[in-house]
Amino acid sequence: MNVFIGGAWPYANGSLHIGHIASLLPGDVLARYYRLKGEEVLYVSGSDCNGTPIAIRAMQDGVDVSEIANRYHQEFTECFTKLGFSYDCYTRTDTAHHASVVQDLFLKLNHNGLLYTKENDQVYCNSCDQFLPDRYVEGNCPTCGEHARGDQCDYCSTILDPVELYHKTCKICGSSPVIKKTEHYYLALSKLQHRIEELKKDREGVWRENALQLTERYLKEGLKDRPATRDLPIGVSVPIKGFEQKKIYVWIEAVSGYYSASQQWAIEKGREVEGFWKESARSYYVHGKDNIPFHSIIWPAIQMGAGLEAYPKYIVSNEYVTLEKKKISTSKNWAIWIPDLLERYHPDSIRYFLTINAPENRDTDFSWREFIYSHNSELLGAYGNFVNRTLKFIQNQLSGEVPQSAIDTSIQKRVEVLYQQVGEAIEAARVKQALEETFECIRYANKYFDEQQPWRAEEEQRDATIATCVFLILNFAQLLHPFLPNSSEEVRKMLHHSQFSWKVITNLPLIIENVHPLFERIDIRAIAEEGERLRSQIK
Repeated sequence: MNVFIGGAWPYANGSLHIGHIASLLPGDVLARYYRLKGEEVLYVSGSDCNGTPIAIRAMQDGVDVSEIANRYHQEFTECFTKLGFSYDCYTRTDTAHHASVVQDLFLKLNHNGLLYTKENDQVYCNSCDQFLPDRYVEGNCPTCGEHARGDQCDYCSTILDPVELYHKTCKICGSSPVIKKTEHYYLALSKLQHRIEELKKDREGVWRENALQLTERYLKEGLKDRPATRDLPIGVSVPIKGFEQKKIYVWIEAVSGYYSASQQWAIEKGREVEGFWKESARSYYVHGKDNIPFHSIIWPAIQMGAGLEAYPKYIVSNEYVTLEKKKISTSKNWAIWIPDLLERYHPDSIRYFLTINAPENRDTDFSWREFIYSHNSELLGAYGNFVNRTLKFIQNQLSGEVPQSAIDTSIQKRVEVLYQQVGEAIEAARVKQALEETFECIRYANKYFDEQQPWRAEEEQRDATIATCVFLILNFAQLLHPFLPNSSEEVRKMLHHSQFSWKVITNLPLIIENVHPLFERIDIRAIAEEGERLRSQIK
């Protein structure tokens, strides 16, 4: 089976924070799991280097756009690598290859009658002497009245045209812009209303509930044709005579990156990519809820117009992560930045906490108290403790030799069932549930060790207990590999296991070597220290 996984493309205009990683982590869990099963996996993403936010950041810093894009693309790549993200292709949207693929898709949409031109009103700033990209316009949302950007309201999720905003201001200079006429291409979404409705109906119970509800709302309102080009300073040029100075709108261009990244991977690896874009493929799109309409409506529409069959099978749209009960605000610096977090904490600690508290169905909160207690009580106290106490016992009491006794049959059956439960949960993108079920069994394993008391038992019973515990450790490491790849790899090496898969491991190692703790205890004084650091950085 071909499995395609697309992770949302972060804007290369600032560092990643915990909200970004919480929304993207399910993609890596899925990719690692399906690889263990032996499926053909293509997991792609990249840095969005063409969006207006990058241009705004470059303007604020007084540097060229490419300098900002290069800086944050490099930082993103390093952070994802340290966190263990296993992208098959992590690229960027300002490459010649990406532009070529996007232009080809644009021409196919035009050839198939889904693009047309018309003159429209657009926001123009006389002071800056330019048409303003949507995110350069701010004002009040016409639907809910809250402060909003020109492209979308974060409060009520309404997709906007900046012309619609009340009390408009130019984000560049702060003046009040005017409305001018300009000609642009439009994507005829209204023509695809019925097909999108059928897709949404077919995905009932598969897409996340927030994706289904928001898509239903847009469909009930009736899909509206949207501008497909814009007067922008950076981006992919329109490949049609007379429109070369205009750019393909970023909401078409960015989602098309999933296809351009797939093509790039195929070129670099000498592989065929078509199988990942057939209806028979299983596709997952992983992102935050603010990106839902672009994955449930816009990207399927582009696929329909360009002949790409593999419409999103699973939309894994996470809710938001708050920070100490308050909304994350990058402008106020109320955020935990990933480069800083990685300097002080184990990447598996970050992955564990953001998964076990995943905002799958509702917003969740990151607090330093919960993060540190979670590490100490679960990762260290449950999992790390079980691994360490078992392997240290073998090292100190059995000269490092693993007993080759029979494994407790009831425990082996429990683990067999666990593989099935965890696998089903991951495939349905319920990664939080999958991790919870695994740790429930880890707590049971600790209880088993305590009850069996191998340090007091007769040799035969002692060996049977220890063999069963080693069996559990090997399988826990394999089950946890999609979630905690770093520590799983450490266990694999200590137990001389050759390679993980998604089958119950029953062959025990003969010896163990280089036994060491998987995790270190975090001093609880760090709670106050981190809280103070967070408060001191507020702008």
